[in-house]
Order: sequence, then structure tokens, then C-alpha cells
Amino acid sequence: MGLFDIFKKKKDYPEFWVDYLSHFKNKKDAAVPETRFIAFDTETTGFDMQEDRILSIGAVSFIGKKIDVNNTLELYLKQDVFKPETVEIHGLMRSDNVDKISELAAIKAFLEYIKGDILIAHHAGFDKGMINEMLHRHGLGKLKNRFIDTGVLYKRSLHVIYQDNTKPYSLDYLCKELNVPMVDRHTATGDALITALVFLKILGRLDKKKHLNWGYLLNR
Repeated sequence: MGLFDIFKKKKDYPEFWVDYLSHFKNKKDAAVPETRFIAFDTETTGFDMQEDRILSIGAVSFIGKKIDVNNTLELYLKQDVFKPETVEIHGLMRSDNVDKISELAAIKAFLEYIKGDILIAHHAGFDKGMINEMLHRHGLGKLKNRFIDTGVLYKRSLHVIYQDNTKPYSLDYLCKELNVPMVDRHTATGDALITALVFLKILGRLDKKKHLNWGYLLNR
């Protein structure tokens, strides 16, 4: 690929994607308490990243210990392929009162919300993969944001003696262990809020151990 092809490829990107990429130019890390984090979750039609689709995306943002409940993201996506078994699981898709948007509109809204900030999810590989597949379908690149997986981070926060590789460290398990209320569980926005609260609880544990640094927090 020559320089002209590279230039043309970059030039062909839509403006919203170019704006998203601009957040990562010369980006420097702030101190952890001063950093904007985005906890997010996806509800999907299944677990096949290529064949299944995202039904909804929920996200909450926070700096320090303050979650901005007045600035959450809640998106419901139109489905090109109807799967009856999905309706049984996700009652929200039955409701005519929910405004559903196109996949492309959801991408634009999600990227505008997350900017270049650090993303947090539970079992983050799946949510990240679903978003990346959605981006790929529209000729875009992968997410550039750095990720923190609350399941991995929780296990890392335990003393090595107490780590158990047989435990899934599910979100329900972490809520019970960390005394986090399971409000609106299994909705994208509800799970995003729960994930944020779980993360803050783990941060408190790490702070006591003097492990509150980027090398320890970020997915390796």
C-alpha cells in the first residue's frame, strides 16, 4: 500500500470517526482520581460475536468517586433480523415505548460519549468484541480506548492465596462479595452502573494496598 492509498483510506473515514481518533493524539495519563472512566455494558441477541447483534448499550461516567447519574447513555438498537427467542429474554424489545435507533446512529452516540476515556466492563472481552464487530460492519477500525475488566481486576486485588481459578467471578458474585446492590440487573444501563460501583469498591481495596496505579489497573 502506497502513501496515496494510506492518505485516501484516512480521508475516506467519516468525520465522526476522525473526531473519535483525535482524542488519542498526544494523550497523557492523569492521576487515577482525576481520570474520567466509562463503565458500560451491552445486551445482545446471543454470544456469537459475528452472528449475533447488540440490542442495547448502557454507559455511565465518573471521575473520582462521583458517578454522574445525570449524564448516562442508554441506547436501544433496531434489529434487522428478528429472533423470537431473544424477545423471551429481553422484554425491553417488546416495548413500543422504547425508541430504537440504527446501528450506525448507536456507533456515533457511543463514540461521542466515551471519547478517549478508559472503559470498564465486566468480562470486558465480550463487550469489546461486540462493539468492534459492529464497527467493522461499518468499515471502521477497532476501539482505541484502554480497558479495565472488573472480573480480572477483582481477582488481581485478592491475595494470591485466596485466588480461585475455578470461580467465574461473575458480576452477581462480585456484588455479593463487595456488598453492591443489584439494581436493574440485566439491563445495559443497570449493569453499567453496577459495574461502576464494583470498580469503585475494588479501587478502595487497591488504595489500601498502595496499588492505585495504571500499571496495576489496566488490562495486561
